[in-house]
Amino acid sequence: MKKQVSFILGLFLLPFTLLAQDNYWQQELKYNIVAKLDTTSKKITASQSIIYKNNSDKTLDFIWFHIYPNAYKNKQTAMMQQIINDASRTEKLGEIDYGSMVSCNFSTDGKKLSTSPHENASYIDIIKVHLAKPLEPGKSTTINSEFTVKLPSYFSRSGYADGEFMVTQWYPKPAVFDKDGWHEFPYLDMGEFYSEYADYTVSITIPSNLIIGATGVLQTKEELDQYKSIGRKNTENKTGKPALYQPNKTATKTLTYTAQHVPDFAWFAAPDMVIQYDTIQLATKNVDAFSFYHHKQKTIWNKSIDYIKDATRKYSQWIGEYQYPTVQAYEGPKNNASGGMEYPMITLITSPDANPERLDEVITHEVGHNWFMSMLGSNERMHTWQDEGLNSYFENRYMAEKYRSNSIFGESIPANLKKLPTEEFQRLIYNAMKQIPMNSKIDQPSANFSTSEDYAITSYYKASMWVYGLEAKYGRKLVDEAFQLYFKKWHGKHVSPKDLQKAFEEVTGDNLDQYFNKLNTVGAL
Repeated sequence: MKKQVSFILGLFLLPFTLLAQDNYWQQELKYNIVAKLDTTSKKITASQSIIYKNNSDKTLDFIWFHIYPNAYKNKQTAMMQQIINDASRTEKLGEIDYGSMVSCNFSTDGKKLSTSPHENASYIDIIKVHLAKPLEPGKSTTINSEFTVKLPSYFSRSGYADGEFMVTQWYPKPAVFDKDGWHEFPYLDMGEFYSEYADYTVSITIPSNLIIGATGVLQTKEELDQYKSIGRKNTENKTGKPALYQPNKTATKTLTYTAQHVPDFAWFAAPDMVIQYDTIQLATKNVDAFSFYHHKQKTIWNKSIDYIKDATRKYSQWIGEYQYPTVQAYEGPKNNASGGMEYPMITLITSPDANPERLDEVITHEVGHNWFMSMLGSNERMHTWQDEGLNSYFENRYMAEKYRSNSIFGESIPANLKKLPTEEFQRLIYNAMKQIPMNSKIDQPSANFSTSEDYAITSYYKASMWVYGLEAKYGRKLVDEAFQLYFKKWHGKHVSPKDLQKAFEEVTGDNLDQYFNKLNTVGAL
């Protein structure tokens, strides 16, 4: 009966739904970046061209730009102040080599564009670029930049460590302009991003011995062929001596990557990496899968390619088919803040002390962010739960189905519970999670959380419990239908909590105002 009501209601609301979709807009960007890494000075010199199309109904006189490397410049930045004020993260404040956007300019048609700093003195990683002339609705402008980045030591997301380079949030990047106006957030350690969708062509010159993993598809055929050839051998021979990458005899090489309609571009480079490669067969296409990991005698990464494939298949089945041509995981150095960090089509995994089950869990969570962050472009800074909480719900399902395990309880789960059917196991796990104090409200800006523990408990665990509450009420089948509708309507777009609510209301036929208001509940759900 409920499904029939939902169907009739859906027919009645269809014209209004289409009208809402017709009114939706987002800005359109195309990047062309040429960059060179100097591994001695830890500097990147680059040039960038952005074609920026204004799809809004407003005329723009300026564009806010993120120049995120400046977040690493000194102890007065918003990011560093957040770290200093969080006692749980003071281990980051050891011997730090600071970094910054050493230089950066903006021009159009060869004419320099003037800039203004943000009024908040701690936001030195945000700059207002005044356009040469007003950018009217439907019109485009090209903004060129030359910039130099000094990478910091690796203590947040971007930096260098032990001959490895993690290059993220590294280029001048327009802030999101949407129906709510500008979103010129500073870089934070605890709190992620909200970015415009864009097409990228990026060429990177590096020493020939370094192996790159990056957002997008590698266009340099000779390099890609070698990655695939040795990668397939290592996938077929997971326990034997790995085939290794053979650099060319020149000092440097230039690799080009392209990516379409993604919110970010990141890349990682290191020597002595083992590559695995395989393809993932989805319902309508095949996807290339790569893993890159440290070449050492003992490793738990020899099955990493299988974890990537399993996660991609499961999320595609539950939510909607993976939209990108490749999916990758790259092993990085240990990071005290997290086990991994996600970017479109690639994730950096920083859990060297993990066991195989834990590695599978971290890879799955980060691969899952290709749905909740990348393909579904939520505002992570204002609604952290909309990517972390939703993703954690599906990660919990994956781990319960595959291992009868859960990230909170780990090895403390009794053996008899592991013999239960998956859904019964999960019911008991979520009941146990209710005993954990979770006092903060779920839907709040990430900057408002006082500690990283509160941020994690609320945005990941409490939010996943909130999603499970929908499953407990309506059943897993309807939950999956709602997420599939949400994905079908909104992939490749910026989404809000209201968009998720509408998808669930359309599938269930119920008004869910009261349930979604629980996102603002202080204390237990």
